Amino acid sequence: MTPDVSRETPALPERWGFALPALERYERRLATVGLEWGLIGPREVDRLWNRHIVNSALIETVIAEGADVIDVGSGAGLPGIPLALVRPDLHVILLEPLLRRSTFLEETVAELGLEDRVTVVRGRAEDRPVPPARIVTARAVAALDKLLGWCWPLVAPGGQLVALKGERAEQEVEQAAAKLKKLGLTATIRRVADTTAVLISKQ
Repeated sequence: MTPDVSRETPALPERWGFALPALERYERRLATVGLEWGLIGPREVDRLWNRHIVNSALIETVIAEGADVIDVGSGAGLPGIPLALVRPDLHVILLEPLLRRSTFLEETVAELGLEDRVTVVRGRAEDRPVPPARIVTARAVAALDKLLGWCWPLVAPGGQLVALKGERAEQEVEQAAAKLKKLGLTATIRRVADTTAVLISKQ
C-alpha cells in the first residue's frame, strides 16, 4: 500500500501571536514541573519549543473549525495543550491513564485558564471512557498498527485520527496496511514544516 503524501508550507508561527504568552508559560511549566516530575527528559528542555510545542501546534492546520478533539495518551499535554492554545474554537479532552501525568495536566489546564474548553480524563483509550469525537490525536503513543485498535473506536462517524509521526511514518502506514484495509480506512501523510501527521479516515 503506497500512502498518499502531500506537503504544505504554512505561515510561520507568528500567526499564533495572540497565543504566544500562554505557549511560553506552558514551555516554562514543562521545563520546570514537567522535568521535576519526570514527564520531560533533561535532554528535551533545550528543544521544547521547536521539537515539542511548535511541532504539536502545527497540526491545527489539518483540523476543522469547531471540532471536538480527544488527545489519547496525552502525557505532558502534547499535542493537546498547544493545539488548544492556538485554536480557541476547539474543545479538547486530554485522555491520560497515569495519575501523575493527569494531575500535571489538570494543574496546567488551570494555570493556563483553559478549563472552559479543555478537560482532563484519567483513563485508557481501549476502555473508551469518553464519547467519540470528530478528531482523535496521538503523539508518541504507539506504532500505527496498534494505535488503530486503541483509537479508531473513539473516532466519531465522519471523523479522523491524526497521528503525529516522525521519519518512519511511511513505513508505519505500510506495516498497518492490512488493518487499514480491514477497517475500510485510508491513510494520508501530511507534512507541515517539520511536523509529520498521518491522517486516517474512512474510505
